[in-house]
Formats: sequence, C-alpha cells, structure tokens
Amino acid sequence: MSQTNTPSSNTIAAHDQVLHFPMGGKPSLAPNEWLIWSGSQDEGGLPDLEHGPANIKKVLVPFSWWVQHHNESDIAAKAKEGKIGVWFAADEDILKHEQLIEAGKTVWPVVAAYFPIFRDGRSFSTAALLRDRFQWQGEIRAIGDVLIDQLLQGARVGFDSFGLRPDQNTDVALKQFDLFSVTTQDSWRGLRTTRATLSA
Repeated sequence: MSQTNTPSSNTIAAHDQVLHFPMGGKPSLAPNEWLIWSGSQDEGGLPDLEHGPANIKKVLVPFSWWVQHHNESDIAAKAKEGKIGVWFAADEDILKHEQLIEAGKTVWPVVAAYFPIFRDGRSFSTAALLRDRFQWQGEIRAIGDVLIDQLLQGARVGFDSFGLRPDQNTDVALKQFDLFSVTTQDSWRGLRTTRATLSA
C-alpha cells in the first residue's frame, strides 16, 4: 500500500486512496488529490503543488494557519479555485471561531479533523459539532492515524470521507459498512433502526 506523499516534517502521511461514504450513498474509493500540510513556516508559505506529485493538486492547511493567512490575496485566490481546505487539530476549540467557519462554508471544498493517534477520540467531537452546531453540509474527512476500526463510529458522528493511514487495507475498509444491518443509536445519518421500525 502506498501513500500520497513522502512523510516529512511538513506533511502528514495519508493513503493514496480516500474512502468516501456519503449520506444515503454507498462507500467507494477515489484517488487522494489532497496534500495534508502541517503548516511549517520553514517552507516559506504553501507547498509548491505545481511541481509535486501529478495527482496532488490541492492542499489541506491547518486551521490555525488559515486564521492567520486567509486574508492574503494569493491564499484567497487559491481558496476560490477550490485548491485549499482546512484541517482541525484534535485540541482545536472550533466554537471560538464561529464566524470564520461560517465563512468557510463558501470557500472550503473539504474540511478535515486530525487524529494524532487512533486512541484519541476528540476529533469525533469536532465532526459532530460541525454537523450539528454549524450545519456543515460539505465533506468532512478523517485524517491522521485513521484505522479501519474507526470507520463505523466516524460515519455515525459526521465523517463522510476517510484518509486512512497508509498501511490500512482499503478492500477490508470498504466492507466495514456492511457488517451491521441494525443500528441501535441515532446518528448523523439517521434514526436508529429500532426506533424507525417501531414508528413505521
């Protein structure tokens, strides 16, 4: 299994395919077009996408970096072209940035929540807040240390795409959403099966 970029101090490794699972749709795989940038200032600004891997044409930047640079003309221009999305750190307090995130609805084609380690579940809460409090309708991607074991929980709270860790098997990942035909909890995707059955 491969990855979209060579791990370095200024990028976050990701699988070369993204698992998409839209609400009301079927899970599918697509090539990963997004570089995940750590926001290192050592590089003098955004990564040079023009001379990087052929399939990588867009960049996810840290939200904390976006807060400082979104008014710069070249950044705003790339964002309008759909080439910039943002990712939220696990400890990001997104409720403090309501206006900026509301404005992002018209700019960011993708937002992501970062899992620094699979045992850290704070990014599940980020996805849930984006869906529930911010009424985010666009793509929310899980990135970082994302394992197959996290897919079902992630899909329930609001993620509709997954940038799996490079060593994860995508064929196995695709089958995870067919494991259970009954759901016992309400989720972003709908009411639990038992409630829907009883009210029918």
